[in-house]
Amino acid sequence: MKINIYYGGRGLIEDSTLYVLQKVTDVLEELRVEVKRYNLYECKNEIAALSSSIKNVDGIILAANLEWYGIGGLLHEFLDACWLYADKERIRKIYMMPIVVANSFGEGEAEHTLNKCWELLGGRLAPGITAYVKSQSEFETDPDYVNIIEKRSEDLYRTINQNPKTLPSSTSMLMREKMEHSSLPLTPEESEQLSKYVSDDKYVKKQKEDIEELSEMFSSLMGQGESGQEFIKNFKENYIPPKDDTKVIFELKMTDTGKTLVVDISRERLRIYYGECEKPDVVATTTRETINRIVNGRQTFQGAFMTGGLSAKGDFKVVRTFDNYFRFQKL
Repeated sequence: MKINIYYGGRGLIEDSTLYVLQKVTDVLEELRVEVKRYNLYECKNEIAALSSSIKNVDGIILAANLEWYGIGGLLHEFLDACWLYADKERIRKIYMMPIVVANSFGEGEAEHTLNKCWELLGGRLAPGITAYVKSQSEFETDPDYVNIIEKRSEDLYRTINQNPKTLPSSTSMLMREKMEHSSLPLTPEESEQLSKYVSDDKYVKKQKEDIEELSEMFSSLMGQGESGQEFIKNFKENYIPPKDDTKVIFELKMTDTGKTLVVDISRERLRIYYGECEKPDVVATTTRETINRIVNGRQTFQGAFMTGGLSAKGDFKVVRTFDNYFRFQKL
């Protein structure tokens, strides 16, 4: 028998969830169960791929430490990954035991959340452990509490071993029909591979860059002609890349034309296009005529800002650096 533990707390010494997990692990290992624990706080960049780790287990334990309210973001992220990438047919055979240790109000609601999430995924439920801990030392030294934890651990083993027949529920049946009709036609192997791609920061970054390049290309194609390419060639021909790892994005909003020119500067390359970006460092509001004077070398970016021809929001230290990246020749 194999059981995986997914711990969603922060790994603090004062977290009694870790004490409970150790007691549960000791009991299960005495029963010759293979137990493996995943501390989600140590796997933040790999949580999507962790959904594949449940495919060869008989049961799982979802453990939450309730410091304020709810089960925490890491467990939510793991359950989201199971919804998107895990083998749902395999989940239907897996029992889940919730463990919630609270330092504040709401352990019952958190247990209900974990049970409901697993039920929506189509999985089976085992009795859980919930506790409110006011004094860590009292909780961890009380022999009656130890007996309860050990008894509940044995119950998990018996439940998985006996695999009792349960009556169907409307939730599980409705969600099964929903997944059959709305899910992507991916095999479990394809879902697992996709989850690995999602958890690979380099892959995700490269995909975002490719999407941005395509957006830039199609924006250019949609705006073919002089109006769609205005100023872009001027900036590219007079660009001076930064010598360090500086990365800065300017948005130049032209009020008289309603267009926004994005200037994305880095040592690797210059990206310039008409459109919007998510997090510009500086948003400059000006006119087409002011931009025209700048690219024709008749005025600097800083000069336009100082004379009121251009207003800016954002990091003003960055505003002063714009003229370092472009050397426009006066026409």
